[in-house]
Amino acid sequence: MVSVMKRVKEVKQPRGGYIRPKDFTILSFDDGKILHEDENIHSSLIGMAVDYLSRFSYGTSLEDAFRISIRGAIKVNELDYAEELLKGIIGLDETSIANACKLVGYDVAFRSGIAQYKPVGNIQPNEQTIENIRTMVERSRAFNEKNRIIKDGFTFEGGYTDIITKGDGDFLTEHTLWDFKVTKANPTNKHTLQLLVYYLMGKQSNHDYFDNIDSIGIFNPRLNNAYMLDIDAVPKEVIDKVAHEVIGY
Repeated sequence: MVSVMKRVKEVKQPRGGYIRPKDFTILSFDDGKILHEDENIHSSLIGMAVDYLSRFSYGTSLEDAFRISIRGAIKVNELDYAEELLKGIIGLDETSIANACKLVGYDVAFRSGIAQYKPVGNIQPNEQTIENIRTMVERSRAFNEKNRIIKDGFTFEGGYTDIITKGDGDFLTEHTLWDFKVTKANPTNKHTLQLLVYYLMGKQSNHDYFDNIDSIGIFNPRLNNAYMLDIDAVPKEVIDKVAHEVIGY
């Protein structure tokens, strides 16, 4: 089974990428806050903690926001401990954020297999990491207040192929499909290709909430930037090539 992300990583793109990151319009937000540099847990854990806590802050239930984590915990027979961690998440206090960081440690067991799992009890975010996560979730919440999210954690039933058999996106606003990144750098052509694949699979899927989507974007609460591009700006030959050669339509 190949996911969208794995497929994007293995594809050899033309020079500059199918969609050049510099073609995206950048929207910058300023909350006057500067993040600490001395985070002490892996960036992937921070990214997932920010993502899932942000979904929780939008009104998604804890069970839905952390559903991949729970599935991973089941695979390693630690559901009881995972549920204990989940019950301890009530907001953006220190304990809630620390619990979230531990809980997302189970994701790897579901996404990559049990062999990749490491005990989540060893995940101990320091004060600076916790404060950074809190700031990024608050930025995500502010973004949501300006851009009403209509769907989060969406999948592509009807849009998968023999080449791409799994994958899920982050969130949709009325006209834009968004991916959530917490990287320290601006988007790469792998990120922009991932977005285009999501868009094309969404349009091919059985879900009508993709009907009005006509632009793609990345929101990065670490940089406090949003990057947007209208699909009409993407040449038809690029769309056709990605649909056929990357996805398999």
